[in-house]
Amino acid sequence: MNGAQSLIASLVKSDVNVCFSNPGTSEMHFVAALDSVPAMRGVLCLFEGVASGAADGYARMAERPASTLFHLGPGMGNAIANLHNAQKAFTPLVNIVGEHATHHRKYEAPLTSNIEGYAAPFSKWLRVSETAESVGADAADAIAACQSDVPGIATLLLPANTAWDPGGRLADKVPFTGPKPVDYEVIKAAARRLERASKAVMLVNGSAVRERGLEAVARIREKTGATVYLSTFHARAERGAGRVNIPKLPYFPDQIYAALDDCDELILVGQDRPVTFFAYPGKKSDCTPEGVEPFKLSTLADDQIAALEALADEVGAPALGNLKTDPRSVLVIPELQSGELTPRSAGHAIAALLPEHAIIADESTTSGGTAYHLTANAPQHDLIAVTGGAIGGGIPLAIGAAVACPDRKVVNLQADGSGMYTIQGLWTIAREQLDITTVIWNNRTYNILNMELHNVGAANDAGPKALSMFDLSNPDIDFCALAQGMGVEAMRATTAEEFNTQFAYCMANKGPHLIEAII
Repeated sequence: MNGAQSLIASLVKSDVNVCFSNPGTSEMHFVAALDSVPAMRGVLCLFEGVASGAADGYARMAERPASTLFHLGPGMGNAIANLHNAQKAFTPLVNIVGEHATHHRKYEAPLTSNIEGYAAPFSKWLRVSETAESVGADAADAIAACQSDVPGIATLLLPANTAWDPGGRLADKVPFTGPKPVDYEVIKAAARRLERASKAVMLVNGSAVRERGLEAVARIREKTGATVYLSTFHARAERGAGRVNIPKLPYFPDQIYAALDDCDELILVGQDRPVTFFAYPGKKSDCTPEGVEPFKLSTLADDQIAALEALADEVGAPALGNLKTDPRSVLVIPELQSGELTPRSAGHAIAALLPEHAIIADESTTSGGTAYHLTANAPQHDLIAVTGGAIGGGIPLAIGAAVACPDRKVVNLQADGSGMYTIQGLWTIAREQLDITTVIWNNRTYNILNMELHNVGAANDAGPKALSMFDLSNPDIDFCALAQGMGVEAMRATTAEEFNTQFAYCMANKGPHLIEAII
């Protein structure tokens, strides 16, 4: 086999069997090798930022890495925004970046670039394959690296000649070691801190936001009186009826300060100390109350769920079924609204009609608050969201989730402005016939930026020219036309009744759909 064949076969051997790609000339032998290793699924994306975001969504839901394929430095550059989000989600990914043949690089051809320089800030592991014989082993090392310790991105540069040369070797399957146990002395120290505190706060992230972790947190909360918040931007949460609902730490600085006010003990679970998303004039960036030194129970490399369950036992918390009040959400089907279409009326429909075991990919920014709160009592579902603030992640996350979980309905709650960053993803949704319903919140503005204009104290200086930078009208974007042009069935809702009917139709029928909600 040649190097490319050994690369794909070695990926599949270790259960990395999906590659989201946008290939070019340097990657032709990788593409040709897909037919010789049929277990690898190649998913074509029309933009590298879609591919990187889709790989992120896939890995979050499949709980194993996906791979990507990019074309040289510019391809890597196009992928970086959603690689940033994947990095902040601590998602395990194997990036494969085509490179010029080793003997060609010295000629400084037009596409020659410093790929290593582009990749390094987003890669916990980075290597250039030097020979066809080493490619398989390099792939295995990349798989091991992206899953070891704190998960992250491993990037393998594949020079064209190492792909086409013969002599490729299949690597052995990479064992997955799993997270590390937390030292029991740390658990005991956390328990004593909770018991001594007048007002303790716990911030949880990572796997602690899954069902078992949240149940352990609820036990600790009742026994110790601690206040618990989820990280504002967590990678994947298990929500809905029968699961514990924990509020997120707010986004805006004053709300964060209020949430942590008078806290005298701060316990971090898979989470660093809380900071504001941006710097704001006259406001502190570190939101930890003065005089409080946070205590880290676990990192993202640790077995957070086991640590929380052990902590619950250490403080003497009753079993979940023996708590005074059952902390799990009960099923509530909200009443469908009529009249004006607003985020609130649409949120009622989403919560009322969401099917069991759906996946919500949320990039709703300012319009999805009602849907988020109401779906806490909807049928059980998973929620994945943009973690790093780089907009354009929602559509790709939905693609990856649908590829990972083909039997589950995926609902993408998508802001209009950020949706335009990766709108090409609709074409991949149609091509792969993925069961995704995209709801575009069309308010014809970058509304979050209008809010931030006030938060940073610049509103008084903003005139018509400045405000036009946040305006998405003139001309209005026709999302239905865009979707239909890429093969996705699309409909527009201007009233609550229209949205109710359209969302019910999309939930009842499989396949790609888009609803443009004019709000």
